Amino acid sequence: MKKFLIAVSLLSTTFFPQTASAATNGEGGLTFVATTDVHGNLMPYNFITRKPATGSLARVAAYVDSLREARGAENVVLVDVGDLLQGQPTVYYYNYIDTVSPHIAPRVMKSMGYDALALGNHDVETGHAVYDRFRTQLGRLPLLAANAVDTRTGEPYFQPYTVIERGGKRIALLGLITPAIPAWLPENLWEGIRFDDMVESAAKWVPYIRETEKPDMLVGLFHAGHDASRHVGEWIENASVLVADSVPGFDLIFIGHDHQVYNSRRPNGTVVLNGANLADNVAVATVNFAPGGVEVEGEIVPMASVQPSQKFMQEFQGDYDTVKNFVDEQITVATGDFRERDAFFGPSAFMELLHNLQLRIAGADISLAAPLSFDAVIAEGPVRMADMFTLYKYENLLYTLRMTGQEIKDYLEMSYDLWTRQMEQPSDELIRFSKGTHAKGDYAALEHPSYNFDSAAGINYEVDVTKPRGEKIRIISMADGSAFSPDSTYLVAVNSYRANGGGDLLTQGAGISKEEMPQRLVKATDRDLRFYLIEQLRATPSISPEVTQNWRFVPEEFTTVAIPRDYDRLFPKK
Repeated sequence: MKKFLIAVSLLSTTFFPQTASAATNGEGGLTFVATTDVHGNLMPYNFITRKPATGSLARVAAYVDSLREARGAENVVLVDVGDLLQGQPTVYYYNYIDTVSPHIAPRVMKSMGYDALALGNHDVETGHAVYDRFRTQLGRLPLLAANAVDTRTGEPYFQPYTVIERGGKRIALLGLITPAIPAWLPENLWEGIRFDDMVESAAKWVPYIRETEKPDMLVGLFHAGHDASRHVGEWIENASVLVADSVPGFDLIFIGHDHQVYNSRRPNGTVVLNGANLADNVAVATVNFAPGGVEVEGEIVPMASVQPSQKFMQEFQGDYDTVKNFVDEQITVATGDFRERDAFFGPSAFMELLHNLQLRIAGADISLAAPLSFDAVIAEGPVRMADMFTLYKYENLLYTLRMTGQEIKDYLEMSYDLWTRQMEQPSDELIRFSKGTHAKGDYAALEHPSYNFDSAAGINYEVDVTKPRGEKIRIISMADGSAFSPDSTYLVAVNSYRANGGGDLLTQGAGISKEEMPQRLVKATDRDLRFYLIEQLRATPSISPEVTQNWRFVPEEFTTVAIPRDYDRLFPKK
């Protein structure tokens, strides 16, 4: 641990960025600090890559302590906007491996002195047992989601809002979560909860809070992004700015979910801030209470130059050691590299490993899966527990569905249409690169995130990049050479995100309604897919990067030019 702290010290400085809050707050002013989409990035160490990491709550802890010392603890408000419980092995270990010890996440939030937390969709993805335990162990620290409603009582399942007092001022904080969760997660994970529209919920709660609590200030903690144009099924995924613009009464709104930095003062004066993900930044608001109302200034403050809190690291050193031992466990040996980037341009060893494991676990005829990270690698040599988080990023279950051959073709038609453009000449782009609108985070170079770029195993097929959707896919045969028929029914392995409608490939692509999906289900695993991948690989002395050429882009006179060009653009040489 000492060696690790020394390494981190060399990467950092003791300089804390000068913020508007420290520089301009007058007497009676407050400084708000918000984290969001931390995704388990508690330590300045990435337990998946097993290297020092940027961001982390350890850095935020030091930054917030410096503000409290400069401004006075009573003048600093610290909040989180959701998606804390999924991402790094730090939280996975306490979610599913050690479920007896006190969970690290609530211990960290209480140690850092958070005032309120909002619930995120990836927190819900961990399942009732995890987030109910998390809420209980938070104790008096509120977990907010006003539009997550208990279907039995009609009241919020989580606390809808909280009121805190700072410097004689009453501050109300209202939590909302993106309502699109039913489009992504199987119902067993959120059984007994419904997710109401954000605008309608805000319109209900804001007058109630204003009239009942009479706060001096109303702050939103919204786990949803800023671009309301994106619809997922019947839901608006990112309605935060829509709420800010259409529901009067908010002075300040912290948002998250889309992993995009955002700082905007809306026409009605409401300030909306998003520090993006992994605690690489924090959103900071300077608030002064003037006779004419509340004055708010917002900024996004990077954490890269902040040295991790030694107090934090000492307090959670035992957790660090425990999780480090967990991820360092060797599972098998790789005889070569498995590179995810190859999956964008044809069959790859990375995807073949995942497809083959899905076929074996599900006992299916066909596997459908996408690269869930943007550019991950399982390197030649010992394969450790950490690599399982590279191979499979999320805590999805594995589902086996019945689908017709035509539905499988239509599913792939949509997938490859999200993935590739219709080329008219070899100089055209093959990949759908971003043009103004782009996917979030690591996927910003793309028009759509690659976790919806599903390929198939178990069949042989071609993808004609000169054809429009509906004519791109030609399925030649089953993998063993036997006939594939659009009228036959096949057992298909997909993850639970996809089986629940995530990415719309089953609904808009294959044309299977949400109501019909449960009837297609043959079986589902009772543990997350990563657990079964670990089991399978533990029983395998070694794995080799083999590639079965079961599909390809055609025609060659286009693809031989486009693939190397687009590869270099998507993954430029450093």
